[in-house]
Amino acid sequence: MKRLTGVLFLVAMAAIFCSATAQEQARRGKVVYDYWCIQCHGSFPGTPGTQALQVLYGGLKPADLEERTDLPAELVRLYVRTGVSIMPTFRKTEISDEDLEALVAYLSFDYEP
Repeated sequence: MKRLTGVLFLVAMAAIFCSATAQEQARRGKVVYDYWCIQCHGSFPGTPGTQALQVLYGGLKPADLEERTDLPAELVRLYVRTGVSIMPTFRKTEISDEDLEALVAYLSFDYEP
């Protein structure tokens, strides 16, 4: 019984650690987003990425990426590295793989600043 309690304790601690790590990763992703993405994808007037997505989605999905809840991680990675339409590509020297993963976590995690 003690062993089972110990295992359950370790599983619970691992879940708490992973949740804290995910939250920290999302915070880092917010910094990346604010530095590299918000100029084109912000929710304020005159942002070309948001305007392009408004036309593309026709109001069926939010054009503001920070409001989206359905962005697949693979799609975010693909568009950041290869660009799409008017969006440029971002090299690893601009957005590192680690920063890209943080950005993915931010755009796909229920993030509360």
